[in-house]
Formats: sequence, C-alpha cells, structure tokens
Amino acid sequence: MAPITPREQQQIDQANASGRTPVVLVHGLWLLAGSWDSWAALFEQAGYAAVAPGWPGDPESVQEAKANPDLFAQQTIAGTADHHGDVVGRLTKKPAVIGHSFGGLLAQMIAGRGLSAATVSMSPAPYRGILPLPISSLRAAFPALSNPANRKRGVGLTAKQFRYGFANAVSEQEAQQLYDAYSVPGPGQALFQAATANLNPATEAKVDSRNPARGPLLILSGEKDHTVPWAIANASFKKQHRNEGVTEIASVAGRGHSLTIDSGWREVAETALQFVKRFV
Repeated sequence: MAPITPREQQQIDQANASGRTPVVLVHGLWLLAGSWDSWAALFEQAGYAAVAPGWPGDPESVQEAKANPDLFAQQTIAGTADHHGDVVGRLTKKPAVIGHSFGGLLAQMIAGRGLSAATVSMSPAPYRGILPLPISSLRAAFPALSNPANRKRGVGLTAKQFRYGFANAVSEQEAQQLYDAYSVPGPGQALFQAATANLNPATEAKVDSRNPARGPLLILSGEKDHTVPWAIANASFKKQHRNEGVTEIASVAGRGHSLTIDSGWREVAETALQFVKRFV
C-alpha cells in the first residue's frame, strides 16, 4: 500500500483535531487533489473538515505532473481504492465521501466497503456490470485506449481532447483556462482496467453495491457530459438502487464533465453539500 503523504497526514490530523465530520474528496483521472480546493473551502465553511487525498504517486503540482507523466504509470484502481481506504481508516469519525469521474467509482468502492457515512458519486466511471458504452465515452477515452502500450504509461490530453472530454459545455476561452490550470496526465492502466471490466471476472473495477452498510448514495450526472453520459450514470444508479440504503440520482442541467472545476462548480457543490447534510 502506498504511504500517506505529509500533506495527506496533515489534513487527517487537522480533521481529527477539529472534531468535525470529515468530507473526503476523491479526484479522478487527468486531475489532481488541488482541483478540489474550492470545494474544500465550501465544506469547511459549512462545518466539515475537508480531506483531499491524491492517488498513489501523484505529484503535488500541475507543473510537476505535466513534466513527469510516468509518475502516473503504475496507478491502479485497487491500489488507489486501498490508499483512500487507508486515509479513511485514519480518521476518528466516519466521513462523507465525494468523488468525481474515476473518483466517483472510487467513492462507490469505498462506500461498498462500509467506510462512508454518505456518498456523492459524480459522473462515475463504469465498473463491472455497467453495460452501456456510448460513442462519446469511447471517443473521450480514445487517447489512452487507442494504443495498448499506454497501459504502462501516463497519458495526457491535448487541449482539443480536453475540450471534448471535459469542457464541451463551457466557452472555448474557459476550456483553455481549465486545461492550463488543471489538466494532467492520467494512468492508462486504470482506463484499461475499467474498459475490460466486463470481460474479466477478476477485475479491480468492481463495486459491492449490496453491502447493507453502504449508507446513503447520490449519483450526479452532467446533462452534456461526453465522458460519462447519463446512460452510464443511470446504469450505476440501477445497480446501486438494489441496496437497502437511500439511493438517488440527479442530472445537472447544461453541465459537462468539468462540472466540479468550471465556473458553475458551486451549484454542483451545493447540491452535494445538501445531500451530505441530510445524513451527516
């Protein structure tokens, strides 16, 4: 298991010392933990303690990430889920967990382990049992999946690819600003794991959706999301709806995959906050 970084340990210690309920923010591919800074401030103001772990081996800055794409080469779904589980296990209070994209998948995995008091999974990456495969999702993942050698590489997006996969619902100017500020390489290995999940019974991309200790779950889907369209989010909801816990889904009008980082982030964050407040 990857070691806890000094930054992560500092956030864990601060959360424990505060006595507040933690909110663990889980980023997805092509972003870093710093992409949650606005969300962390909002949840802190609302009385929670924000903790934003990275994936194992993540650099701390976008600049370092872009200069060293192979830092992401060894990241896997199971290893990343275990790392986040380790972070949660060091908290003295059971946290709410909020994740986006692959982080949305990880949030559901953590909830399936009974580690979350309430979970918000936004634009969740598909896992075993999620069958829809929209053309827009294939196009968004194509930069990594088009070359089998990318399985062992960190794969970055061009500004054009980021515009299509993340920032199609904002202006070209904002899309470029988001690309410059947030976009980093992502682990090709994790993408291949998700892409082959339904062909591999031993896949790491799987969720225990029936665990009665899963807790309340909200799935959010951006109406214009190319990377994780409604069909994928709704298929995830249908699997999770079998759980005895509260399971809800909502579409966020006019929003794409960048819904956590673009100029409309606050609307999405407030929706997540209100759900968490109902249960934690």
